[in-house]
Amino acid sequence: MITIKVPATSANIGPGFDSLGVALKLYLTVEIHEETPTWIVDHDFSDTMPHDEKHFIVQTALSLSANLKPHHIIVRSDIPLARGLGSSSSALIAGLSMANVLSELNLSNDALLHSATMLEGHPDNVAPALLGGGVAAYYDGSHVFHAPIKIPKNVDFVIFIPNYELLTSAARSALPDSLSFQESVAASAISNTLVAALNANDFATARELIEQDNFHEDARATLVPHLAIIRQIAHQINIVGTYLSGAGPTILTIVTKDRTDDLLAALLAANLPGQVKILKQDLMGLTITKEEN
Repeated sequence: MITIKVPATSANIGPGFDSLGVALKLYLTVEIHEETPTWIVDHDFSDTMPHDEKHFIVQTALSLSANLKPHHIIVRSDIPLARGLGSSSSALIAGLSMANVLSELNLSNDALLHSATMLEGHPDNVAPALLGGGVAAYYDGSHVFHAPIKIPKNVDFVIFIPNYELLTSAARSALPDSLSFQESVAASAISNTLVAALNANDFATARELIEQDNFHEDARATLVPHLAIIRQIAHQINIVGTYLSGAGPTILTIVTKDRTDDLLAALLAANLPGQVKILKQDLMGLTITKEEN
């Protein structure tokens, strides 16, 4: 049996639109069992999700290796769908890595990242899902440039997952067609300084900049009303560092461990319609283990 494990991700990290992301300790797991005449995909998702070669993970694998032999696979995931935590990116990485292993393609991480980014369109989720930790990445249409960013070790990721879904297509349609030159310069400067602050271990500066996005959060405000609510709750107890995870609707606050319990108590007391979780950073990214039968 071969086991593929891919972490959830949180993209943008505030102003790092389509370029910054971090891997989190929620996981998609794919177990690859025996060869079969046709693909068999066991999973516990909705019955509308295919159990055969039409499953997204299998389709992704076949896009990389068209002659891949069918197998029996078991898919499990703790990552909620359509919530801004990289569920589709984790499945995409799982499919590509399954093809890489079974077809013995021996592709490097950079090659896998390039394939994943071409399919996804941008690297902010697929890069940390593959590589782990915090990652800054840019795709120019032919090459993916990427570099690690330091996320402080003494922080937790307190997330609020609303009871409603928000499809990326709907979130994308809310974005403006353009920004003025002045707005673009400011947005870029905020993002650049955020990365520099993180890499300098200056979390006091970084957590303030996380809340100063000019690219997408205002445009999506009506789709994710809990962003303003949670930010207000956090500010009332002198905590900053809240942002919209990916396209949303999950709201994430990066908080120092000594304040995690305070924020958790405040969010639970607010009785918001969704789940509150505490997550840690995943530093491993994609892992593949092989077990002899």
